[in-house]
Amino acid sequence: MTNEGTFCLVLHSHLPWLAHHGAWPVGEEWLYQAWAHSYLPVVDLLERFAAEGREDVLTLGVTPILAAQLDDPYSLRGLHDWLGNWQLRAHSASFRLPDLAAREHRASAWSLDRFETRWRHGFSPVLRSLVDSRTVELLGGPAAHPFQPLLHPRLRAFSLRAGLDDTALRIGSTPAGIWAPECAYAPGMEHDYARAGVRRFLVDGPSLRGDTAAGRPVGTSDVVAFGRDLEVSYRVWSPKVGYPGDPAYRDFHTYDHPSGLKPSRVTGKKVEPADKRPYDPDLAADAVRRHAADFVDTVVRRLRALKEQHGKPSLVVAAYDTELYGHWWHEGPAWLEAVLRLLPGAGVRVTTLRGAVEAGHVGAPVDVPPSSWGSGKDWQVWNGPRVADIVQGNAEVQRELLALDVSGAVRDPVADQAVREALLALSSDWAFMVTKDSAADYARYRAEVHADRFRELVALRRAGRGHDRAAELRLVDGPFGRLDARGLAS
Repeated sequence: MTNEGTFCLVLHSHLPWLAHHGAWPVGEEWLYQAWAHSYLPVVDLLERFAAEGREDVLTLGVTPILAAQLDDPYSLRGLHDWLGNWQLRAHSASFRLPDLAAREHRASAWSLDRFETRWRHGFSPVLRSLVDSRTVELLGGPAAHPFQPLLHPRLRAFSLRAGLDDTALRIGSTPAGIWAPECAYAPGMEHDYARAGVRRFLVDGPSLRGDTAAGRPVGTSDVVAFGRDLEVSYRVWSPKVGYPGDPAYRDFHTYDHPSGLKPSRVTGKKVEPADKRPYDPDLAADAVRRHAADFVDTVVRRLRALKEQHGKPSLVVAAYDTELYGHWWHEGPAWLEAVLRLLPGAGVRVTTLRGAVEAGHVGAPVDVPPSSWGSGKDWQVWNGPRVADIVQGNAEVQRELLALDVSGAVRDPVADQAVREALLALSSDWAFMVTKDSAADYARYRAEVHADRFRELVALRRAGRGHDRAAELRLVDGPFGRLDARGLAS
């Protein structure tokens, strides 16, 4: 069979900490929708590949803050209730929308069965089996998904170490690679990664000046940066176009308001919700087959062009948010499976970033500029004028956090909770949501409430108090149970 080259699919699974912080329209509902519609079907797909003995199917990033929620007893109970409510909503629509109700009943019944038989003890046991079988390569990351270039180096190192340690606790091993939050990079961060044992990370294609045909060691380090191939990645989803906008696919934004179910297909970009046509699964299935074939053809053509350019088989890395598959794009998991099954037959080696390194897809060293995968491929989404208040607030939190006395001989639960609140305040999600005008009020509230709680705990601790308040807040904001504030001192 022709060796066209190597393809790596990288999925980035991330949501900010949402438990106990509102439900609708932003909050826990966001978590449960993504869990039901993306995480359950994507993991089911991977387990089926594992049962077939397939290795290195894809590279799966799971941020520590998301993993904490998917293992959290409160969130597990909440999802179970949400899935049951989904089934009740399907029943309620049976007289008005019988075809839709039947489809949603089957989907909710399947999801309840998968959750009750595979997920009741959390995500970590499921994920660990996929990692141990080498079906996936796992990428970790810093604890609460901060925009690392805007962190003080000591906080950057502490956050990364805390995140890697938490992942190791959950799955029994430390990831050798990370998804750098927002694919953000500042010169010198490769040395932070090397000290933490990180061997590879993701950047966006322009960070490597578009030369993404191989991983590239960064600077004088041996830490390898892989860049998204935008020519291929944007075929699925770009700021303007992509497969999910096809008229046959289920429309994400149109609801049957009495039931909360989604009855319509996209129909057209400028079609009003009331005028959209009913969803037709057969039409959607035809679109999945068409788009899977188109994507495979796109990958093959790209690999052939790179082979002609470089004189040898090359690499294509396509990377997306996991939540695209199933949550935002209802048919995404079916498309994903079709692509992963079609590519080998087209002469493309499918593997992970680890597998790409093992296959020799590592080029010459490169100096990477300050960059991200946000608008403009720079840092403007996270430090631009629209988020000047958040940037200033984060700087103040960092100053106070660095001044915190954590030199005690034993763990201090007040200091530990103060650090948790600070890390949550420094999440990159809040600035992103404000810049993109996506639930901006909620995002500002979250940044402020965690900063306020951090300062409250610091003040109580100085007064020799705070244990009751720290225990109370840990019930609400309790990720990273082993987080030890004393690590800030080193």
